[in-house]
Amino acid sequence: MPDTPAHYLPSAAVVYHPLKTDLAALRAAVGQYEQSAGWGATRWYETDADDAGVRATRQAVADGANVVLGSGGDGTVRAVAEALRGTGIPLAIVPQGTGNLLARNLGAPLNRIDDVVRAAFTGRNRPIDLGIARIVRADETESEHVFLVLAGMGLDARAISATKSTLKKRVGWLAYVDAGVRTMITDRPLQIHYSVDRSAVKPLSVYTVMIGNCGLMPGGVLLIPDAELDDGKLDVVALRPLGPFSWLRIWNKIGWENGVLRRSRAGRKIIDLVNDTRSVSYLRAERYALAVPKPEPIQLDGDDFGYALTVTGEVDPGALVVRVLPEWHVSA
Repeated sequence: MPDTPAHYLPSAAVVYHPLKTDLAALRAAVGQYEQSAGWGATRWYETDADDAGVRATRQAVADGANVVLGSGGDGTVRAVAEALRGTGIPLAIVPQGTGNLLARNLGAPLNRIDDVVRAAFTGRNRPIDLGIARIVRADETESEHVFLVLAGMGLDARAISATKSTLKKRVGWLAYVDAGVRTMITDRPLQIHYSVDRSAVKPLSVYTVMIGNCGLMPGGVLLIPDAELDDGKLDVVALRPLGPFSWLRIWNKIGWENGVLRRSRAGRKIIDLVNDTRSVSYLRAERYALAVPKPEPIQLDGDDFGYALTVTGEVDPGALVVRVLPEWHVSA
């Protein structure tokens, strides 16, 4: 049987963050699986600092990539996903960052480059939802972005802005916990107006409002226990102030209840008996709208997106295809 001409072979593209990617290890793994799968030569694209990889990914798509490996942290993965939205071209995540949030929620291994590269060339396709966020700023400019895991307005976004880069380098995602606790203790609650699924607009006093597409955080904490990546819904979470020590009740609910008790049948029975829905509220919706009286920080998948007066959006069901291996399982 004659060899297939090189220009008819499928080919991959790698979009990588140059400061976070172990480039030598990644090139070796890609070369191995590219050859064993009988694919053509992989193209390589370095991300730009100003758009985190959106432009590089669009170029990879224009160049005919059959799968795109996104290598870097959550910001790189989010940018690659934004460019791949609705194309049907699969994303294979090479987690190289601090949180690696989508990789965790897919059950992908965080420290085995060979496995995630193997998924790119031999894995199965899994469609997942994307969250959409339209941000309107004080100067009336508007921009639209996707998020894969979590968008937030309020103290979580303030905490991300306040996170010290030196602390983040030393302790990773725990730096966000440090900043979050400091912010929650010292800052005043946020007054917002919100609506879900075009319901009547309501006021609410909160520490923060987060829009989730999936719920597993580092450390096995289930911030949103019922969130799923492919259910066509977003999960709206409000952390509400109820007295001077309400941040302790919130941490108890998220860290102890969601992170520990939900792992066992007995623990879930305890939750049913003592469930406190006042300090942490959950809603499920396809659309959402948030507005604040003065500009507040907004974060998408752990990255600071500046200040916003309103944030509106919806779920885009099945808009992104990711490559996974059948043995990957999420474990909280």
